[in-house]
Amino acid sequence: MKLTKLFKRVATALCAVALAVGVAGCGGNGEKEQFINIATGGTAGTYYPIGGAIAEILNKNGMNASAQSTGASVANINMLKDKQVELAIVQNDITYYAVNGKEMFEEGGKIENLSGIASLYPETCQFIVMDAAGIKNISDLKGKRVAVGAAGSGAEANARQILEAYGITYDDIDEQFLSFAEGAYALKDGTVDAAFLTAGYPTASVQDISSQNKIRILPIDDEHAKMLAEKYPFYTKTTVPAGTYQGFDEDVTSVSVMAILVANDKIDAALGEKVTKAIFDNLDKISAAHAAGKNIKKENALAGMDFIKMNEGATKILK
Repeated sequence: MKLTKLFKRVATALCAVALAVGVAGCGGNGEKEQFINIATGGTAGTYYPIGGAIAEILNKNGMNASAQSTGASVANINMLKDKQVELAIVQNDITYYAVNGKEMFEEGGKIENLSGIASLYPETCQFIVMDAAGIKNISDLKGKRVAVGAAGSGAEANARQILEAYGITYDDIDEQFLSFAEGAYALKDGTVDAAFLTAGYPTASVQDISSQNKIRILPIDDEHAKMLAEKYPFYTKTTVPAGTYQGFDEDVTSVSVMAILVANDKIDAALGEKVTKAIFDNLDKISAAHAAGKNIKKENALAGMDFIKMNEGATKILK
């Protein structure tokens, strides 16, 4: 009799555990809960607040999402490849290199498990100089000290490609492999003549410099923008408007790559559709998180994505 009671108690306890596991693992409608880790970038950059806003939106739409601070684009691609995350914000040029096995992905070869969700906003290529230096064009950088971005970074590849379009190689400049945060300090200290970055504008580091010094962004004219786009399909023409930075009183033409949302094969078509719909139904919340979010528009959501296989569910929402 005592054994019977004991078995009943054990059975009751096991049922309670099973129920608890079922509740934790399922949504209110009995569906399996969907965990989505989103790789972003550094906490001082643009990707982190944008990714955090996306995570919050997904959480309010029946998903379980979290945004992680990371080393940004290249690191994010590798995290997608290794299935450490399900979604990531990445520059489209880095994604192009990944799916084609080029630049920093040449040694490891093509990454096959990536698909596009949506193009978000332009990340503009910006050569920043002090106005007092008298450097007015990219051609003027010959013989100058130029912070070109961290070695092996997407920004460094952009700087090298743009300089190349103007007939300039690293043999023609004193290149310094500094991240833009480091380059910004060097520019303020006068130890470099120009610093390059690829980021959504307004960029906090540039705002910081312009609050104390009159700056200039070197223009990329239409001829060279066209030349770059023909050789590298991820570049698009951009205008940085007057007033973007303090004391910045003229429009400047440049080129951009796009910040895009990329998934791996853990995001199927149904989940891709759900994610994409939630994002584009709540763009106001992303805009509130960072000024760059104001440039996310459904009509531009396929820009710069021609080279990557799209998630079928995302395409259903965007077309």
